[in-house]
Amino acid sequence: MADTMQFDLVTPERKLASMAVDSVEIPGSEGEFTALPNHSPFLTTLRPGLMRVISGSEVTEYIVTGGFAEVSPEGATVLAEDALLKSEVTRDKLEALLAKAEAELEKLAEHENADAARRVADHKELLIRHGA
Repeated sequence: MADTMQFDLVTPERKLASMAVDSVEIPGSEGEFTALPNHSPFLTTLRPGLMRVISGSEVTEYIVTGGFAEVSPEGATVLAEDALLKSEVTRDKLEALLAKAEAELEKLAEHENADAARRVADHKELLIRHGA
């Protein structure tokens, strides 16, 4: 059994991380989960939230706004709409992300807004929990 797995975090603009890690805590659309070495293959969408990457005694936290995660026995790849190091996130940035999600919600027809409303709620939770 492998002790580590490959982890890659990519946004449309850049690659934020590519490293061997012990585990990754991911905010999946159906709930948070932890990817570990030799994990069963799994594909999910992401919801806005906190992602924790653990490598030895080092923990790196990212705020992600959505996207996809693919987990396999060899590793985890996260394709995020946007991702920021939590240490670099400000309250203003979280408020801007929330405003963007609220604007997207207002544009949708009533039958399409359940997912958008959930995104707004997730962004509000990010602001409450992680706003500086």
